[in-house]
Formats: sequence, structure tokens, C-alpha cells
Amino acid sequence: MAERDEALLARVRAMEQAIAEIGTTLDETHTCRELAAFLARRLGGSVAVDLAAEQGAPPRRAATARSSESAAPADPTHTLTAALAVGDDERPLGTVTATRIDGPAFTAHEAATVHHAARLAARHIGHARRLAAIEDTALHLQRALVAEPGRPHPNLEIAGGYLPAGARTLVGGDWFETVRLHFGRTLLVVGDVMGHGLDAAVDMNAYRTVLREVAATDLPPHRVLRHLDSVVAQDDARRPATCLLVRVDPARGAATFASAGHLPPAVFGADGSAELVDLPVGPPLGTGVGGYEPTTRPLTPAETLLLFTDGLVERRREDIDVSLARLATLRLPPDPGPHQVVEEVLRRLDAHRAEDDVAVLAARVRARHAS
Repeated sequence: MAERDEALLARVRAMEQAIAEIGTTLDETHTCRELAAFLARRLGGSVAVDLAAEQGAPPRRAATARSSESAAPADPTHTLTAALAVGDDERPLGTVTATRIDGPAFTAHEAATVHHAARLAARHIGHARRLAAIEDTALHLQRALVAEPGRPHPNLEIAGGYLPAGARTLVGGDWFETVRLHFGRTLLVVGDVMGHGLDAAVDMNAYRTVLREVAATDLPPHRVLRHLDSVVAQDDARRPATCLLVRVDPARGAATFASAGHLPPAVFGADGSAELVDLPVGPPLGTGVGGYEPTTRPLTPAETLLLFTDGLVERRREDIDVSLARLATLRLPPDPGPHQVVEEVLRRLDAHRAEDDVAVLAARVRARHAS
């Protein structure tokens, strides 16, 4: 009885150790290595982990490990194989095989340890794959939504860009948009829905759809925001969002701005210097408070306008004024066009390593050439 109790206690301890050592990251190959190393230490001998490939393809050897006292590879005396699967009705993700060149056969407790560790690794691998699938879906949705903004008038040259935060971070609700208006005018839009993931991306699409419908009525920017805020406030499930609208009128050489809790845009002059546009900021969309005001300033063909979400400039534990000043002090090469402004700003502000999603939209009025 005492011997059996001792074996059960050792088995429990092994399971606790497995929980602590297997699945410490979301990388499935790393999880396989942790599984192989754990079992090799616990059982002696060698361990191999194979992951199932696409149908018809051979399994992929993901990890191997061998205990320090294990003999060199040879024909195994004892072999124990367990499936990497969670539940009896699920398709195995792969197999783990433990072998001993010499020594006793695997005991029932050792076999139980192998099966427990294999199920634990399978749960982590399955979770990582499901998370990767969700991230991939969200990223494709986000890119599809921001990659094809409405077409501006030919008298306006634009460039845009979107960067998700980090390699494995769910995308959020950042977006940019252009809407054709009457008389050669174009409405530029950049917005940011609170949060990350599919929910934020779906809410972003809803904001974008409503905005297109409201903007088609050719209301001035501040009234577009007012109407959009009123519509969204009626849906309690909708997340708040910041938004910046700019109506560009090339014929008059002017741009009219309206902001709903959004950071101010920047204008890059012919000499490459930047200037932040000073404009009143109303509350974010979805509050139902309203209170948006327009600001109009000249916009010449020599200037490039840059709209952006906060991920471009904000840095952790840094005052936003300091972050904006970093953008305002940039000095680009002379006569920077929209594409060069986007590329240079993303590079110089190290946006590829930003802590939040980044969406940028640059625009410049095309100069009219005398016939």
C-alpha cells in the first residue's frame, strides 16, 4: 500500500511539474520541445514529438530530447507512444514517442505521465492555433477594410498605411477612408474604435458604413460628426471611437477640419517641415453629447496633409504633448509627397514597433497645369 501511495504521489508531482514546464509560450514548436525535454528528464531514454501535417503529407518532427545518461541511438528495447489530442473524439495533432535502449519497461504510472503531458501539450498547441486563426481572420478583415478606401477625386493625391501592433497582437479598430463629394471636394477620414480584436474591427466597419451614408449628404464635417454621434449613441453595444474629418476643396485651396476626440493632423510644407493643425476637439463618437466645431485653413499643392491614429505617436508613460512634439519636429526631404510622407513618418517614428495599431492617411492637392 505504501509503495502504491508513493507511486501515486510521484505521479501527481510529475503532473504538477508538467503544468509548470509545458506551454509557457504560444509557439507550438517551443511547446513540443518543452514536452520532449520534460519526458526525457522524467523517464530517461529519448523522446520524439511529431506533428501531423496536411492530409497526405508525412508528419513533421517538431522536437527531440534525450536524457543525459541515455545511450546513443540504437534499436529501442521499449517504446511508448501517446497521441497529442484533447478528448477521444478529436483528430490527433501529432504523437509523442518515448524509447528506452535498455532498462525496465515503462510502468503504468510512467505511461500515465506520458499521456497526461501529451494532452497538456495538445491543449496548448490547440489554443495557440485557434488564437492564430482568430488573429489571422481579424488581420485580414482589418486590412481588407483599410486597404480599399473610397476613391478621392483625381485632383487629390493620397497614400495610406496600416500597421498592427506587434507580431501576435489582435488588430483593433483603426481605419482611414476617403469619400467623394460634390464640386471636386473629397472628405478624408481617420478613426480609432476603442479596444482590439474582431469586436473592435466589426464596430469599426459599422462606423465606416454609417459615416459613408452620412457623408454622402454633403453636410459639413462638424455636422457629419454630430449626426454620426447621435446614430451611434442609440446603440449601447457600440464601442466609443475617435474620429477626424477633413473636407478638402482643391478649387478653393482650403481644408475644413472637425475632430471627435482625435489627435490633430500635421501639414508638411515644401521645405519638409511639419506643423500641427490647431483645432477644437469635441467628445468621442458614441457619447451623444455632440459639440463639434469646424476649422478651416488654406491647403496649397505644396503642402501634404497627414492624418493618423494615436498609435503613431503615443509612447507608454509619455505625455501626449511630448509625443506630438516629436512628430512636429520631423524634417523631411523637400517637397515630400503623400507616399514619401507616409514612408518617412512610419520609419522615423519607429511605427513598426509601436505599442498600438497605426493607421495613417496622407493627401496633397494636385497642382493644376496651365494648358
